[in-house]
Amino acid sequence: MKILLFCENKYAVDILGPLQEEADRQGGNEVLWYVHEPKIPDFPLKDSVRWTHSMQQAHDFHPDAVFAPGNIVPYYLNGVKCSIFHGYAAEKRDQFRIRNYYDIYMTQGPYFTREFEKLRKGRSDFEVLETGWTRQDWTARHRHDFDAERERLLREHGCQRIVLYAPTFSPRLTSLPKIKEQLVRLVDERGVLLLIKLHPLTQQEWVDEYRQLAGSRLNIVFERDFAITKYMLMADAMVSDTSSTIYEMLLLDKPVVTLNTVSTDPYWKNINEPEQLLAAYDELFDSRELAERRKWVIANYDPYTDGRCAERMLQGACDFIARHGVPEKRRLNLWRRYVSVKTFGRVRP
Repeated sequence: MKILLFCENKYAVDILGPLQEEADRQGGNEVLWYVHEPKIPDFPLKDSVRWTHSMQQAHDFHPDAVFAPGNIVPYYLNGVKCSIFHGYAAEKRDQFRIRNYYDIYMTQGPYFTREFEKLRKGRSDFEVLETGWTRQDWTARHRHDFDAERERLLREHGCQRIVLYAPTFSPRLTSLPKIKEQLVRLVDERGVLLLIKLHPLTQQEWVDEYRQLAGSRLNIVFERDFAITKYMLMADAMVSDTSSTIYEMLLLDKPVVTLNTVSTDPYWKNINEPEQLLAAYDELFDSRELAERRKWVIANYDPYTDGRCAERMLQGACDFIARHGVPEKRRLNLWRRYVSVKTFGRVRP
């Protein structure tokens, strides 16, 4: 099968990576990454995979299947178009909009499947397939890879626990302007090691401020690595606001506290004032209610911890092609076509 991995945003690299690994493991597949240069001028995998910045080359590759963790995929690309999502944030209802770009919505777990099956009623122009989410494959294979590094950090800093601060980048939703003083108190008064991992799209002024904070404090570490999953595996708890990584932490059965989340019914501890952070932290590890909420998230958001999500996605595309053939393009109205061309440009037939 000829597979196009459609990488519009940098966060998609980790989501699409397991599909490359699974295609290689199976053998007999040909894989090309389309990397959207305006958003990813420096592709992290440029030396290890076949890739292109050219939409014309992606088109001429003539893929059998296109996998994309985004809202739009060009209608003029050949192949069955598979939406694999970019996170779990169900409170962001935008991900439950049908924009008509996709043939299959490959859902993370039962909760998302139910929502998309509701949207599918009365329609026959897309299918819904529950596969789990690809980032869980990486987690399943590397869950204990960083245990030694974690223990080394705890020894070096004389701490008992690691807390990960991973806020969203959105200026409207981020906790970055409000919570810094309380994070310092958390480090000083609870003796934790704080790892700061900012979103790649965070405004530079906040990147600079928090990097400076880490440089001035012994037990605060500013992490520069691209991927966040490593630090979730190392941490005992997370502090955030409205980030889809919250759900990934819950799926590891680890507690989370947020400041002013937009979720109306959070499955974690939320506070409305920064000054409540220390009291919330003290509650995290002994709360039976919070533990039960995490178990519900695991069962409903993504129970697929077998490391085979990418395998199910590739098989789903093959099954679709066996039933319907390889679509030459996706039928869209004029507005959707315009958005597609405006975002990614035109190609020659």
